[in-house]
Amino acid sequence: MAEPGVPHTDWHGFGFATRQVHAGEQEDLTHGSRITPVHLSAAYRFASFQEATDRFAGADLGHLYSRNANPTNQVAERRLASLEGGSGAMVVGSGQAAITVSLLALAGSGEHIVSTASIYSGTRVLFDRTFARMGVTVEYVWDPTDEAEWDALIRPETKAIFTETLPNPKNDIVDIPAVARIAKRHGIPLVVDNTIATPFLVRPIEQGADIVVHSATKFLSGHGANLAGAVVDGGTFDWVASDRPYPALTDTPIAAHASFVEAFGPRAFELSLRFGIANDTGPALSPLNGFLLQQGMETLSVRMRQHLASARTVAEWLEQHDAVESVDYAGLPSHPQHHLAVRDYGGLSGSVFSFTVRGGRDGAERFFDALRLFSRMTNIGDTRSMALHPATTTHIGFTQETRDRLGINDGLVRLSIGLEDAEDLIADLDQALRAAV
Repeated sequence: MAEPGVPHTDWHGFGFATRQVHAGEQEDLTHGSRITPVHLSAAYRFASFQEATDRFAGADLGHLYSRNANPTNQVAERRLASLEGGSGAMVVGSGQAAITVSLLALAGSGEHIVSTASIYSGTRVLFDRTFARMGVTVEYVWDPTDEAEWDALIRPETKAIFTETLPNPKNDIVDIPAVARIAKRHGIPLVVDNTIATPFLVRPIEQGADIVVHSATKFLSGHGANLAGAVVDGGTFDWVASDRPYPALTDTPIAAHASFVEAFGPRAFELSLRFGIANDTGPALSPLNGFLLQQGMETLSVRMRQHLASARTVAEWLEQHDAVESVDYAGLPSHPQHHLAVRDYGGLSGSVFSFTVRGGRDGAERFFDALRLFSRMTNIGDTRSMALHPATTTHIGFTQETRDRLGINDGLVRLSIGLEDAEDLIADLDQALRAAV
């Protein structure tokens, strides 16, 4: 009788859908459980005095404390690293935590970050309020296609460039390969938020990014029940060759031991987060939330296809409606970044976009209150479709001048298209638009 086949453990070379289901998992040899268990353990036993010493020194990457590594969460980390094409990943408590630990691992007090201007409003608040209080300055490029604007802002103390693949709510796509070339020319790591696109649509590391962050609360988890963030290390940046100092990676953290770059090579940034700033500040992800993230990623491609198809149908319908002034969906030929949507996304620029109702704020309010199928709420990337009025919610703390420059007008409404039938979503939008005008 033939021996039974041994399950795969290396998922390199398998397709996206296969890896989203299997990558990162480890066979349960104790009970034969097919689903990854939720390891609700704060800490882990050491087999010996030497093992305890080696784990604290980073010579042994076995489990130490769930603040920096948990067996359940590590499955989600390995899976996401596989899908994004990274060398490793770390999950944390939220998308804001992912941005915070990744950028503060690179820049400290007196140093500088350059970002595109149309990033998520919560990220701008994080930069302008909390980062500023910590002495980290962030300046914004308003036209990412203008290399002279980038060059004018980048200076010797600039430690990172930050941008997003599909900004929210205007869907004004950023040319990641072009920004990556600028970052490489200046010897600076490029950090890209890929929350809305997800690795199903685009993988920024393949386009020249060095680090990818996610609010894994959104499409990766997908069901509105989880709060999580993730950082993916591309393993591509040469920290030693850069003429800018990155001491968290290149300096020895423990006397007589190697630096993270020397010890871990392409995983240096991931491990510097795990045993450095994330360990120190403690934005740990609960293993239950890590389990929910795993479950969400298993169906990512299936859900994204529905999100994307319905979003295009709704956007095309809105553009023809008499009560709509304009639609900010890059998949439409009328959008300024349509050529990038076609080149990088097959014309399907995510499922989070905005449109402007005729009648200004009053029209938007009447529309918003008339919705019955769309949920009136914050968040994006849920199975349920949602609507929000940015000028009075996510961007309420911005000056009028900043809102005007960002295109956040009084009639603007943001939509996150869920998994409902597109025909039912259109019917709800139609009755709400009729109520608005």
